[in-house]
Amino acid sequence: MFLQPDLFDTAEPAGPDLRESLDLPELIERIADVSPRPRYTFMVLNLIAKVANSNSGSAGPYIVDQERRIPLRDWLCDSLVPMAKRDARRIAIVEEVRSALDRMKVLPSDTKAAERMIEDEVRERVRRSGRCNVSRAVSDLVRAGLIRRHYQGFRVDHHNRGAQREAVYTITAMAAGALAGRN
Repeated sequence: MFLQPDLFDTAEPAGPDLRESLDLPELIERIADVSPRPRYTFMVLNLIAKVANSNSGSAGPYIVDQERRIPLRDWLCDSLVPMAKRDARRIAIVEEVRSALDRMKVLPSDTKAAERMIEDEVRERVRRSGRCNVSRAVSDLVRAGLIRRHYQGFRVDHHNRGAQREAVYTITAMAAGALAGRN
């Protein structure tokens, strides 16, 4: 297994402290020290912890959801969509998609079918931008020493993405203990 170094940050990663344990407030403080969006980053960490294998602490590269295999980052994005339901940007995207589909004259005359088509397109657009947001949050978690990341997929595991490889995130024992209330 190869781990993905954070190539975009020149600062030294904040590794585990000497105690090798954190309580929840310390975990939140560590996230706040490295992330410009600590609440979002904490939610990403919590979701990863929920789907991580209890033995290895790894989540991904796929999550089985309603008998479908979904790449981990897509599942994380979809799980966080309810947080943006009332967001002004999402409302603007819905209107933009509606007018674009209307201009192309591809909207069905059935109102429910048209709304489903609009929602599907909005979901794809939100997922594309959400994948970037999740990646940034995971990079923050890697810098905080709470997650390790590598890529798995076509042919071999590798520390670099690409070539049909998907992300695998491994939560550290220190982070798992803090989330579970063990300190």
